[in-house]
Amino acid sequence: MQDLSYNDQINRKNEMRLRQLCNDLPDFCREFFRGIEPTTSSRTRIAYGYDLKIFFHFLEENYPDLEDGPIRQWPVTVLDKITLTQLEEYLDYLKLYEDKDNKIHTNDEKGRMRKIASIRSFYKFFYRKQKIKNNTASLLDMPKNHEQVIVRLEVDEIAKLLDSVEEGDTLTKSQKKYHKKTKIRDLAILTLLLGTGIRVSECVGLDITDLDFETNGMKIHRKGGTEVILYFGEEVRETLLDYLEERRQIIAKEGSEDALFLSMQKRRISVRAVENLVKKYCAPVTPLKTITPHKLRSTYGTQLYQETGDIYLVADVLGHKDVNTTRKHYAAIEDQRRRMAAGKVRLREKPDNSEK
Repeated sequence: MQDLSYNDQINRKNEMRLRQLCNDLPDFCREFFRGIEPTTSSRTRIAYGYDLKIFFHFLEENYPDLEDGPIRQWPVTVLDKITLTQLEEYLDYLKLYEDKDNKIHTNDEKGRMRKIASIRSFYKFFYRKQKIKNNTASLLDMPKNHEQVIVRLEVDEIAKLLDSVEEGDTLTKSQKKYHKKTKIRDLAILTLLLGTGIRVSECVGLDITDLDFETNGMKIHRKGGTEVILYFGEEVRETLLDYLEERRQIIAKEGSEDALFLSMQKRRISVRAVENLVKKYCAPVTPLKTITPHKLRSTYGTQLYQETGDIYLVADVLGHKDVNTTRKHYAAIEDQRRRMAAGKVRLREKPDNSEK
């Protein structure tokens, strides 16, 4: 796998994992995964696989007489036997359930919405192919999605965060032991996330050769496998160049030779490791906010929109396929701008009372 790019390695691992998941699903599910392959990423198919595993475990556990034989042998026509009431019970089941390993799982509104969306896509696929008579899942009401307030960093909090990365003064004694070894890398990662709004998966997937300091550009791999060029400012450029001086002195482990960001084990840094370092630095600086890499992305999107007022630019840079997704995230800011507009246009000049 050494000659494969990071994204190719991830795709290959996901495909192997999906095959393992299929061993616990009815055989007709394989047709579904083959059918959606051209239009979905391997990460999306894995998510569908886990969702379907939960769904069929629920059916097997709660309706043992639904179909004869082991679950692998269930025919696609089993979908026509499942009633709307049973699907509604499944929606309720998702709030709190126990898997085959006796592990307890919970899902909030967003989690249940995603899992139901998977089942809807599953039914729709086989209904369109005329393998089932009824698209029962289309009748299922989605749980209400109560909009959550978007958490982001304020300008002064960004400054405090980056200062804390450089100084390490907010860290615990045990954390300070490693701070000198990682602070240049950590500052580069956090500055890059805050200064470009890229996803954490896109950040860890960067190779050294993806950076071009002639144009201050970088090649990233979006969800779905597309490649785009994004650009960064001088602050990001400076921290990346500082880190690259250090990075070139490190002999990476096999398979990570091209990786831009390395862990202390000299392997490509993982998504989980970046999530942990964001939490480590942000928790003392913003104790009332739970900051994740995605919140840093929201912080960048907010600043970009406040500076430009261009929702289409923000959608493009963040990689949102639908501008309405972006608009929903920044609706509060749009409302502020609309309020500002109220006093900008005068219909008549007020009379000058000073001459009276």
